Amino acid sequence: MNNTETINTGEQFDKLYFQLRKKEGRIYTDEEVATLPFIHESHRYYREWNIRKHSQKALISYLKNKNTCGSILEVGCGNGWLSSRIAKALDAEVTGIDINTYELEQAKRVFQKIPNLNFINASLQDEELKDEKFDIILFAASIQYFPSLKSITQTAIEHLTLLGEVHMLDSPFYHRQETAAARSRTAEYFKAAGFAAMTEHYYHHDLGDLENFRYKILHHPNSWKNKLSIKKNPFYWISIKNRYQ
Repeated sequence: MNNTETINTGEQFDKLYFQLRKKEGRIYTDEEVATLPFIHESHRYYREWNIRKHSQKALISYLKNKNTCGSILEVGCGNGWLSSRIAKALDAEVTGIDINTYELEQAKRVFQKIPNLNFINASLQDEELKDEKFDIILFAASIQYFPSLKSITQTAIEHLTLLGEVHMLDSPFYHRQETAAARSRTAEYFKAAGFAAMTEHYYHHDLGDLENFRYKILHHPNSWKNKLSIKKNPFYWISIKNRYQ
């Protein structure tokens, strides 16, 4: 695929993704974005944001306990709510990147007064980030938009500092025998919503694709601890260390 095709594909996804999120009611006002993940209990996605509220609390607690978190990158930052929470909580330089133009511009507008926070319209593979290294690279509710889990994980690792880590959270992961059924459910959902073309941009990743990486499951949705918890989180939280550690 040449550069022109890549740009065109990115623009098509940007437009399609925005239209879908708008129909789903997932485009928020500036005032709402500024308070996320806290949202009124009457909101249609209150339960979803309640899960994210607890996962971001656990993530920030984890990061605070690490001694090497000077630079943090969030890949697929959307409207920037998580990056902003991290930047406010930690003494670290936080960068959020996304190719979703509308939400990224909103992030820049809403969180412009946070001095250690920066947003860039880019992907992890862009030349602009070629020589950049980060202590932490986050994929929060975004890994499902990358076609190859192995490829994007390898790219992320190449952008880590020596003691750096990649973290993936708030996204579904599957075992090999589950993926076909999951793809079918997703295709039916997008078709019913009137966005069948979105099926080509949403991927169902197999945990087995991480077997050659140094990964650890920090939260398992099927653990007894999670099943007994009143704060059930249906998503995995996975950390991956740099190969040199």
